[in-house]
Amino acid sequence: MKRTVIAFIVLALIITLTGCAGMTRTQQTTLSGAAIGAVGGGLLGAAVGGSALAGATIGAAAGALGGYIVGEQGRGYYRR
Repeated sequence: MKRTVIAFIVLALIITLTGCAGMTRTQQTTLSGAAIGAVGGGLLGAAVGGSALAGATIGAAAGALGGYIVGEQGRGYYRR
C-alpha cells in the first residue's frame, strides 16, 4: 500500500512539472488540481485504512473539477 502512495506522488510530480508547457490556464489548473487531488486522496485513503487507489481516483476527479472551475473563473481576468 505504501508503494502505491509513493507511486502516485511521483507520478503527480512528474505530470505537474513537465506536462503544463503550451497549455491554457484552464488546462493547467485542471491538471494541477487532478494531480494534487490524486496525491491527497491516495494519502487519505491509505491513512483511513481504505484503498489508496480508490482514494486517489476520487481525489483526482474532485481535484480536476475544482481546478477546472478555478481556471474558468479567471478567464476574463487574464490575457493569454
